Amino acid sequence: MSSSLPIPKSIIIASRESLLAMWQANFIRQRLIQLYPQTEVSILGMTTQGDQILDKSLSKIGGKGLFIKELEQSLEAGHADIAVHSMKDMPMNVPDGFALAAITEREDPRDAFVSNQYQNLDDLPIGSVVGTSSLRRESQLRAQFPHLTVKPLRGNVQTRLRKLDEGQYAAIILAAAGLKRLELSDRITTLLNPEQSLPAVGQGALGIECRANRADLIALLQPLHHQRTAYCVKAERAMSRVLGGSCQIPLGSFAEIEDNRLRLRGFVASPDGKQIVDNELTGSPEAGEEMGKTMAQNLIAQGADKILAAIKTQSGW
Repeated sequence: MSSSLPIPKSIIIASRESLLAMWQANFIRQRLIQLYPQTEVSILGMTTQGDQILDKSLSKIGGKGLFIKELEQSLEAGHADIAVHSMKDMPMNVPDGFALAAITEREDPRDAFVSNQYQNLDDLPIGSVVGTSSLRRESQLRAQFPHLTVKPLRGNVQTRLRKLDEGQYAAIILAAAGLKRLELSDRITTLLNPEQSLPAVGQGALGIECRANRADLIALLQPLHHQRTAYCVKAERAMSRVLGGSCQIPLGSFAEIEDNRLRLRGFVASPDGKQIVDNELTGSPEAGEEMGKTMAQNLIAQGADKILAAIKTQSGW
């Protein structure tokens, strides 16, 4: 930390008030306390519009940005210094005046199959109801298991598990990272590999946002930044950004680094899963963002633009 950038006496973290969001904010709080014991770190819990509207699917009420907007407003007003987000909830473009200061090491990026009766997707009888809040998951489910019934599933992790336990669904699909962070790993029946369910952009990683003019905070947060994860997440986000990615689009992108090579996979689908285009690229981790842009163009050349145009017409956004 440069002497020209003094360590702040206090840091206020803006967070949604769901159990998972508060776990994430507390995780970052503990890391900051370890790094800067002289700094007082507290959490400002907030209820966002995305948390309040639970009777409609996210894709119909404006997308996951609804979980972010109020937190950014608290940063802008000076009520909080940083905000902690799930990277998969972050819009592809960070608004002017804000900075994504750090991306943390990724937790398990996979989707989890959760059921009280069945071991995996293959075991589900014809017509079984599977719950998910994600068009990405829904399109992949419909493509591979057209005999299943996919229904929307909103609410926090505990609410979704309760709806499963009440028998409203034969199975539900959740992010493994959230279950593991909440010490609910025992609820995971099976982890879905990327071939079964390609993860969401940024799934499993946390992002820390602050105002762009807070050079002191950006420097302070660098020990929490995980470069390997950042290479992967930035590649995924670059693909999604070119395609106008949001939760109104059934789109997945997933990067992983092995032997210092970044492998990027991505797809775009129609919500019913009947049309899917996919692509895969490998290259150096440093080239990840360019690979993401190239992959988006490859998908467009395969017809992704036509799929997206049809979705836009049907949904009226």
